[in-house]
Amino acid sequence: MKTTGLFKAVFISALALTSISAHAEEKKWTKITIATEGAFRPYNFTKPDGSLDGYEVELYKDLCARMKVECTMVAQPFDSIIPALNAGKFDAIMAGLTATPKREETISFSISYGLTPQTFATLKDSPYAKLPHTGETLYLAKDEAASQKAIDDVSAEIKGRTVGVQTASLGLTLLDKYFKDGIDIREYKTTEQHDLDLKSGRVDLIVASLAYLTDAAKKPGNEDIVMTGPFFKGGILGRGVAVGLRKDDAELKKMFDDAIEAAKADGTIKRLSEKWFGFDVTP
Repeated sequence: MKTTGLFKAVFISALALTSISAHAEEKKWTKITIATEGAFRPYNFTKPDGSLDGYEVELYKDLCARMKVECTMVAQPFDSIIPALNAGKFDAIMAGLTATPKREETISFSISYGLTPQTFATLKDSPYAKLPHTGETLYLAKDEAASQKAIDDVSAEIKGRTVGVQTASLGLTLLDKYFKDGIDIREYKTTEQHDLDLKSGRVDLIVASLAYLTDAAKKPGNEDIVMTGPFFKGGILGRGVAVGLRKDDAELKKMFDDAIEAAKADGTIKRLSEKWFGFDVTP
């Protein structure tokens, strides 16, 4: 009996060591597939020839060179990008995806490589082109009283209006939390779609990131789009744009964290963000 028990113990230990060895082996990343949306300028977009470009497209190449791994970037619809990551269709997300408390229940995130607020936009001849607190920055988690006062003021101005926003976006999180009771929220698969409906008068306002709206207003045909209302930061809006990763890929997270930290330290993130956004988004 003792011999049998000893044999079982040795056998189980051998299995455990084999499992640990296999686990360690699969964490030696040499190839990484990264998903992006390909429709969220200037973070990422698809050029007429079908190739991807933008801030994150340049940044992922830099990060992968630092990590000494071979990377491929693929396009994936934004509204299904997190479920697809967890289903194993790719290894990481770089798609203007902000690390929020809600999203961190489902996936993990690297340290941030970009931080821009959310805000409203409308047409320059709209009655909503100068909402209360326009240009002010509201830190939702730091000064709740001041933030609530500004939210109440804006809510009163846009009550009964139709506001366009991308599905599964941070803008939708903002509207659902603070504005949904007084407005009609209309969701779109892409930000470009809500831009078109704003210009055609099918929505009164849209909500998106400052980075996106700054770039969108520069595009031909969008000259009448103007930002309005406060700049919303922090709280439910998270700690900035980061690489989305599966929760059990701790080694890959460390690799991205180290590479992003190095890119921040040597000014690469500052240089790329100033190229694509016109201002520094370094967190």
